[in-house]
Amino acid sequence: MSTELLIGIHSVEAALNYDAANIAELYVESGQQNPRVRDLAERARDMGIKPHARDKADLDRMTGGGRHQGIAAMYKTPPARSESELPALIEAAGQEALFLILDGVTDPHNLGACLRSAEAAGVTAVIVPKDKAAGITPTVRRASAGAADRVPFFAATNLSRCLRMLRDAGVWLTGFAGDGPQSLYASDFKGPVGIVIGGEGEGMRRLTREACDFVASIPMRGSVESLNVSVATGVVLFEVLRQRST
Repeated sequence: MSTELLIGIHSVEAALNYDAANIAELYVESGQQNPRVRDLAERARDMGIKPHARDKADLDRMTGGGRHQGIAAMYKTPPARSESELPALIEAAGQEALFLILDGVTDPHNLGACLRSAEAAGVTAVIVPKDKAAGITPTVRRASAGAADRVPFFAATNLSRCLRMLRDAGVWLTGFAGDGPQSLYASDFKGPVGIVIGGEGEGMRRLTREACDFVASIPMRGSVESLNVSVATGVVLFEVLRQRST
């Protein structure tokens, strides 16, 4: 495992809630009066994690001037999950299987926001390419509001091969592009599905698009050419959720 520094209340709280065993060290600003920080420190003590007091100047240096809110933690980062685990996830999820595939999202704030929407929509797992894409970083954790620790996350060595595996397992893949021939709202998302969203700027790569069963678009009335990737992800996932709730 590699290590990273989590800074701020949301990041540390998520780690304590969902993966406390991987917190190696906890640092709390001396004399901290914020009740949320004090509560986190108490919870950590109850879990056997001793908070280390640091003055504000030390925490500022440690976090590179980041907005630490008086708390930070050294965290042992679990590796992305293996693609070999996907068949078991598909089988366990059954007809409710819902995968979010992000093809080359590089902005950590976008990835964090996508993970947040994915968790809210009950996504089975998020899959990204291993190369030329953002992975789970402290920035992603903060932007995801804890979702990065709750949604299974896979970094595929070969995304096209991974998509073929999903299809072979009975998952129907719908990619999204501005020129998609069918509307999001005319698409059927009942049963095991995978939603494929392209990265910032270029969208889906050719081989990724060719691996999809369908290509759809989000209807828009304004003059902008496309939505931010995290906004598009939220729109699509909650249309899936709407269809599955009716």
